[in-house]
Amino acid sequence: MWRVSDFKKLLVWQKAHALALHTHRVATRIRRSHEVALRAQLVRAAMSMPANIVEGRRQDSEKEFARFLRIALNSGCELEYHLIVARDVGAISESDSDALLREATEVRKMLHGLLSKIGDPLRPRARV
Repeated sequence: MWRVSDFKKLLVWQKAHALALHTHRVATRIRRSHEVALRAQLVRAAMSMPANIVEGRRQDSEKEFARFLRIALNSGCELEYHLIVARDVGAISESDSDALLREATEVRKMLHGLLSKIGDPLRPRARV
């Protein structure tokens, strides 16, 4: 069964945590008043990924853990969109956007891999 302290040992959590910190550093440079909401959305979506991994790791079953991993994955997709918007409106640089998008993609792939490893109950099964 999962233990609370084990989340720090998960490479996907470590990468998601690093992504959240990197996103926070980039987002704090967004200063224009009309982009405050975008800054908050970037940080919220990025912080949601490692937070849901932590919360899921605390659950009593792999099914519940998988549910939180899917939430983290969804937050990663949301972060990707907010990064695209932030780049397109000029709130962040293209180089920051590219770096963060690469990190987000890596974390999402890792989440997919972990979901496969634990046997995600909502993942469609191949038909024989």
